[in-house]
Amino acid sequence: MATDPSKYKLNHSMIRVKDPKRSVEFYEFLGLKLINTIQNPDAKFDLYFLAYDSPKAASHGNHWTDREGIVELTHNYGTENDDNYKVANGNTDPRGFGHLCISVDNIQAACKRIEDGGYKFQKKLTDGKMRHIAFALDPDNYWVEVIGQKPLEETENVKETDIATYRLNHTMIRIKDPEASLAFYKDVMGMDLKRTSESKNGGFNLYFLGYGAPAPESTASGVSSTADREGLLELTWNYGTEKDADFKYHDGNAEPQGFGHICISVDDLDAACARFEEKKVNWKKRLTDGRMKNIAFVLDPDGYWIEVVQNEKLKTRSNW
Repeated sequence: MATDPSKYKLNHSMIRVKDPKRSVEFYEFLGLKLINTIQNPDAKFDLYFLAYDSPKAASHGNHWTDREGIVELTHNYGTENDDNYKVANGNTDPRGFGHLCISVDNIQAACKRIEDGGYKFQKKLTDGKMRHIAFALDPDNYWVEVIGQKPLEETENVKETDIATYRLNHTMIRIKDPEASLAFYKDVMGMDLKRTSESKNGGFNLYFLGYGAPAPESTASGVSSTADREGLLELTWNYGTEKDADFKYHDGNAEPQGFGHICISVDDLDAACARFEEKKVNWKKRLTDGRMKNIAFVLDPDGYWIEVVQNEKLKTRSNW
């Protein structure tokens, strides 16, 4: 069977956590639901998959492989009792992964609710020049960006927020060379560039890629044209890194560990991997390597890991 990249989904982003109880609690507070748990007692780690799943959610009721916008939390047994264990959040050296992002109905009310829940912020709405975004901190100090689905002025005096309307909008990673990364994510992974944000004064560009329909041409003032989406990948390029031969971002899997990978689910896993082989990708793990024959890992131009799994709605392969 052939493979059709337009049927792929950016399924999840994986981060390692110290204490799963605290982390699951935080993400559930943001409105996500624990939709799957995979326990690996022999290998001493468990995986927790959280996603928006209310009747108003983008993928309500779907099989976990037939979704976008999942957060996978990986817990290695014992870290919760280790005072010295600390994950690398990607925003202090060594840098790489940047953040997860949720989009919300009424951003002022949503941020107040998070603060009232006892959670800290890296950047409150009122901090700095950018008054339309905030960054909350999860229990491991990973950054969770909060953006609005409506104009700032429209929600200024609204006191309520409905977590059922939230979206897990995007995952941000930093890249060295935009030409190489955009070519890879478009030509090899089959994503489309949904929008670009250039900050010449700040010395950086942001590229938002994903599967599915293109972003609308125009939106309400101050609202991202992709704010209502899930499963986007944001690539951040700081000008000049591409010219530095020695420059390298941290993939999160070498020490110190933190972020692990993004994952795409595909229409036909064997055919998709055969296509990647034709595209001469750099493999971390081929489908046939090791014991786990239902997953593969491709490396992007910066060495970030991309897991590839079967969308079980389109074709049954395993009993996840």
